Amino acid sequence: MKQSPLLSGLTAAGLFMLVGTLTASLLLLGTKWPESAWFGTTLMIHGISMFLGGLMSGKRSASKGWYHGGMLGIVYTLLVWLIGFLAFDHGFSKGMLQLGGLALIAGALGGMIGVNLKK
Repeated sequence: MKQSPLLSGLTAAGLFMLVGTLTASLLLLGTKWPESAWFGTTLMIHGISMFLGGLMSGKRSASKGWYHGGMLGIVYTLLVWLIGFLAFDHGFSKGMLQLGGLALIAGALGGMIGVNLKK
């Protein structure tokens, strides 16, 4: 039974995002940096998680790693936006657009590398 490239990529990205977010939260708790200064850190966590998710998605797919990684980035961004909208009543913002662009590029890059790692 072959698992979907999108599902395996979402799982890998979600796990890294959870670990990265927990680590960043502990750093925020232990330092005096204001919470507003952590936007770059959250983008970095999302970008790395998308790259790793794209890598996993690309390894699972037989071809078109950029497509599977890019789709992963789009689905991931929509899920993050949906959670933010439903849980915190956040609308679509400039930050969400930046996250979408980063997720698309990082996921596609990870997918391209992941397909080539399979061979």
